[in-house]
Amino acid sequence: MATDIQPYNDSPDFEKRDFGKRDFAKEEAYMRAKKKLEKLVGFYWHLAVYIIVNAFIIILITVNSNQSLFSFGTWATAFFWGIGLLFHFLGVFGPGFMFGKDWEERKIKEFMDRDRSNWE
Repeated sequence: MATDIQPYNDSPDFEKRDFGKRDFAKEEAYMRAKKKLEKLVGFYWHLAVYIIVNAFIIILITVNSNQSLFSFGTWATAFFWGIGLLFHFLGVFGPGFMFGKDWEERKIKEFMDRDRSNWE
């Protein structure tokens, strides 16, 4: 009695594959990209919740309290949670996000393309 076992399907071109000659490098690159995307989506959800919750807290404090809008207590949650959000940002995008090697190469290419279009 043979069982009909289906192979693991986690890529968009699954049906087109020849399982005798599987391209593991391509599959690994796909899995890395998928994991990176999940981290990115997680960060954006964290950012959205941060904005919504802190806006709600600040509105509640200003409406229901005698506390000034400019006192530290009003902004304490946003401040400390913002530090956590900054670390989440660095975990997702990396510390070299703004001025890393990739950024430099992209800017050089952008300047070269702009110069080329100006001369043509």
